[in-house]
Amino acid sequence: MDDIEQKDVIIEEAPEVIAEEIVAAELPADAPVAAAAPGAGDARRPRNDRRGGKPGERGGRRPSTRRPERKSEYDQRIITIRRVARVVAGGRRFSFSVAIIIGNKKGKVGVGLGKAGDTTLAIDKAVRSAKKSMITVPLTKNSSIAHDVSAKYCASVVTFTPARGRGLVAGSSVRPVLELAGITDIVAKIHSGSKNGLNNARAAIEALKTLKA
Repeated sequence: MDDIEQKDVIIEEAPEVIAEEIVAAELPADAPVAAAAPGAGDARRPRNDRRGGKPGERGGRRPSTRRPERKSEYDQRIITIRRVARVVAGGRRFSFSVAIIIGNKKGKVGVGLGKAGDTTLAIDKAVRSAKKSMITVPLTKNSSIAHDVSAKYCASVVTFTPARGRGLVAGSSVRPVLELAGITDIVAKIHSGSKNGLNNARAAIEALKTLKA
């Protein structure tokens, strides 16, 4: 009788512990053990998975720490990509030559040429070269030019004429030069018939250099 009263007192003080001991004594040795109640004293709280995510979830991913790529302020247009060869003692070594036009469509434009063993490196070199040779074009209020201009580069000869309401009338590699410079309402003509896109673009740059504000 004394033992029963003492056991009752213990149950009142710690009912969860006594309940677990009674259940463990009644179950066989090979029976699976049930999970402890959330309020039990020895119950383990779920920890965050090492991979990230909420407690109890697997396969969570950590947030990316990579910085977003910074967008360039200049638009670019590739004129030509050529594979060129250099003859050496052991044979021929091939590389890529890239001609590119860059501009911000607000009056700044440039033409560059880059050569490297990989096209990506060649484009980077061409962009750096175009930035070094960039010019600022004086534009009118309607994004046109103030007067007629013409220029010659090697065998390429071009002429620019302002034409209000005509838009952009140009061809070959002269058109991207005027587009990236932000020029409209203009008529461009190539008088030489040259098919060299790089020379035509450089002739257009030479013509824009002669513009007066």
